[in-house]
Amino acid sequence: MITAVASLTSLGIIAAYGLSLASKKFYVEVDPRQELIESTLPGANCGACGYPGCSGFAAALLAGEAEPTACAPANDEIINKVAEILGKEVGERVKMVAVRRCAGGRDKAVYQAEYQGIKDCRGAVLVAGAGKSCLYSCLGFGTCKSVCPFDAITMNDQGLPVIDPDKCTACNKCVVACPRNILSLQPVSHQVHVRCSSKDPGGRVKKVCQVGCTGCSICEKVCPVNAITVEDNLASINPDLCVECGICAANCPQNTISDGLLPRSPVFITEECTGCTICAKVCPYDAITGQAKERHVVDESRCTGCTLCVERCPAKAIEIKKSGGKELAVA
Repeated sequence: MITAVASLTSLGIIAAYGLSLASKKFYVEVDPRQELIESTLPGANCGACGYPGCSGFAAALLAGEAEPTACAPANDEIINKVAEILGKEVGERVKMVAVRRCAGGRDKAVYQAEYQGIKDCRGAVLVAGAGKSCLYSCLGFGTCKSVCPFDAITMNDQGLPVIDPDKCTACNKCVVACPRNILSLQPVSHQVHVRCSSKDPGGRVKKVCQVGCTGCSICEKVCPVNAITVEDNLASINPDLCVECGICAANCPQNTISDGLLPRSPVFITEECTGCTICAKVCPYDAITGQAKERHVVDESRCTGCTLCVERCPAKAIEIKKSGGKELAVA
C-alpha cells in the first residue's frame, strides 16, 4: 500500500515538473494591449465583426486583420479609444441598420388558413407559411425581435418588425435568424426602400398582397440616376447610386416603395442664382421656371422636395425650405 502511494506521488511530482517545463517552453506572450482593448469594447460578444467574441476581435485588431470600425455596437467614442490604443487613425465608418423588405402586414396580405402552431418564424415557415399566401412575406412572430441583443426591434399591430435605427447596431443576428430573408443591412442614411421580397409574377403578387412589387419597372424608368433595377419581377435600389429623391416612391402604383423622408419640404432659389437653367431642366415635375441669366422661381404647388435641383445647381443657390412640407405627388 505504502509502495503504491509513493509511486503515485512520484508520478504526480514528475508530471507537475514536466507541465511546468512545458508551460515555460511553449509560453506565448500576450500583448498587454489585448486586455485593454477588450475592456474598452462594448462586450456584447455579438459576433457582428466576424470573430468569436470581443477577445477574438481584440486579437484580430492587434494582428492587423481587422479595423476598429468593424465593431458594430461600438459608438464613435469607443472606436476612437480603440484606435488610440492601436496607434492608428480611424477609417471612415458608414453606420448600417437592419431594414425590413416586406410591407405585407395583416391588413395588406392575404391569408389562406389560420395558423395555430408554435409562435416562432423558424417553426412556422415549415407549416405552409403560417397561413400566409405569399411565400416571401414576413411571418410576423417576432423571431427577429427575440434574437436582437439590443432591444432594437418591436412588432407593430400589423405583425411586422419595426427597427429603431438609434438602437440597431447592425449586428446581423436578425438578418440571419429570419427564415424568409426579408431583413437586410443598409446604410442608415438610405431612406428610400423597396418593401417587398417577392419574385413571383405580378399577377400572382396582386392576388396575395396589396402592396407587393409586381415588377412593372415604372420605378426603374422614372429614376433619374439609374439607381433602380428590376430582376426576377422585383425592384431593387442601389444605395450607392440613390440620391433619395423619392420619385420612385411617388410613382409606384403598388405603394411598395417607402419614402422615409416624408413629408418633404419644397425648395426655394436664392439670389445667388445665375440663371443657368439647369434646375428647370432636371426638375421632373416642371416646378421651376425662369429665363436664362435670370433668377428662377419655384412653384411650391408642384415642387415635391425631391432635391434633384439642389444636387445639380452649380451656384449652390437652391435650398430646402425649413417650414411646411407635403407628401410627394404622383406625376
